Amino acid sequence: MFENLTEKFSSTFKRLKGHGRLSERNIEETLREVRISLLEADVNFRVVKEFLEKVRQRALGKEVQDSLTPAQQFIKIVNEELTKLMGGERSEINLSGKPPAVIMLVGLQGSGKTTTAGKLAKYLKQKGRMPYLVPADPRRPAAIEQLKVLGEQLEIGVYDSQSKDNPIKICRQAKEKAEAEGIDTLIIDTGGRLHIDEELMRELEKIKEKIEPQEILLVADAMTGQDAINVAGRFNEALDIDGVILTKMEGDARGGAALTIRALTGKPIKFVGTGEKLGALELFHPDRMASRILGMGDVLSLIERAEAVVEKKNAEELTRRMQRNLFTFEDFREQLRLIKKMAPLESLVEMIPGAGKLMKGVKDLGPAEEELKRIEAIINSMSRKERINPSLLNGSRRLRIARGSGTQVEDVNRLVKNYQQMKKLIQRMSKSGLKGLPRGMMPF
Repeated sequence: MFENLTEKFSSTFKRLKGHGRLSERNIEETLREVRISLLEADVNFRVVKEFLEKVRQRALGKEVQDSLTPAQQFIKIVNEELTKLMGGERSEINLSGKPPAVIMLVGLQGSGKTTTAGKLAKYLKQKGRMPYLVPADPRRPAAIEQLKVLGEQLEIGVYDSQSKDNPIKICRQAKEKAEAEGIDTLIIDTGGRLHIDEELMRELEKIKEKIEPQEILLVADAMTGQDAINVAGRFNEALDIDGVILTKMEGDARGGAALTIRALTGKPIKFVGTGEKLGALELFHPDRMASRILGMGDVLSLIERAEAVVEKKNAEELTRRMQRNLFTFEDFREQLRLIKKMAPLESLVEMIPGAGKLMKGVKDLGPAEEELKRIEAIINSMSRKERINPSLLNGSRRLRIARGSGTQVEDVNRLVKNYQQMKKLIQRMSKSGLKGLPRGMMPF
C-alpha cells in the first residue's frame, strides 16, 4: 500500500533535512518533488494543486521560519494536510434508528462487493451486532452461492434468494424477515455491472426508496485509480452515498483513490480492504493513513490487530510464562499462528515505524510467509514432550522431525538455535519488564 509514494516522500524529505534553514527556494523545490510524487500516485491534478497551495502557504509562514527544526515542521505540515485531504477524522458507520439497520453495498462487478459484505458482517458480529446477509443480485447465481458460503463460514444468516426473484422484492422480504426475527443489521449485496448503466441505477434507486437504508456504501477497487474516483462520482450523483469502502488496498502501490475520493465527492472512506481473508477489513483512519504514507508507521493499528486476535486470558498467561522463563515451542507455535491471523506480512511491516527503510529492496515477502509455514511444520512434527522440553532434541530426534516436516536437519537445527536466542532475549526483557509489547505478543 502506497509503496512507491512512501519511498519517494522519504527520499524527498531526507534531502530537505540536510538544510539547516529553509528558504523559499528549497521549499519550492521540495513542493515540486511532492507534486510529481502525488501525480505519479494517480492523485487528481486539481486535488494536488489545492493541496500544495495549502502546504506552501503554511510552509512560507512563521510556523516554519521561526521553528528550531524547520524541516521537521515542514513534514508535520504535510502530514496534517494529508490527514485533512483524506477527511481529517474517522467516519463512523451509522447504525442508529429502529432496527434493523440497513447497509446497502453498491458498486461495479469485480470490485469485491460480495466478499466485502462477508468481511463487514464479520466486523459487525465482533462488535456485538447480529448481521444478516442479503444476496440481491439474482442475475449472478454465483454471487448468491458465494454469500451463502460466507454466511456458513461466519455462522451468520443469509436470505435464501433465488435467481428468478426480483431484487426489490428480495430486499423488502429480507427486511420483513429481519424485523420478525429481531435481527438488528441487514447487509444488502446489490447487483453490479462491468460498467455503470441506467438500468442498474434505476434498480438501486428503487431499492433505496423501498428499503430506506441507514448507510449506502460504495465498494470501489483501489487498484483502478482514477476510474475508482469517476465511479464514486457517478454513484454519488445517483444515490447520494454515505461513504466508500476501498478494496484491494494491499496490492495498490499508488493509492491515488484513497487520497482523492474525499476531496472530489465529499464522501468519507469508512473502511479499507487489506487482503482476501474475511478479517482483512480495517476502519479508515485518515491520520494513521497519512502517517503510513510518510513512512512513519502506524503503531496504534498494529496494537489493535494484535489485541483482536489475542484473548486476554491467554495473553496474561503467556506474559506470566515469559516472566518465569517458561517459554516453549508450544508458545512459539501459538505466536506464529497469531501473526498469520493478524495480516499479511507486507501489511504488518508498513505499520512499524522505520521498517520500510529496513525492507527497502525487498519487493516480495512471499518467501518470509513460506518460512513461517515451514517453521510451523517443524514444530508440528515434534512430540508434545519435545515441544515442552527442547533439550530432548538430540540428533536422531531432529532427523525424525526433519523427515516428518519435509525439511532438512539443517532447518531444524537453525530453528532450535533461533529459539534458544529468542528465549535468552525474553529472559533479559522479563527482568526489565514486558510493558512495551502489545498484550500477549512476544518480541520478534
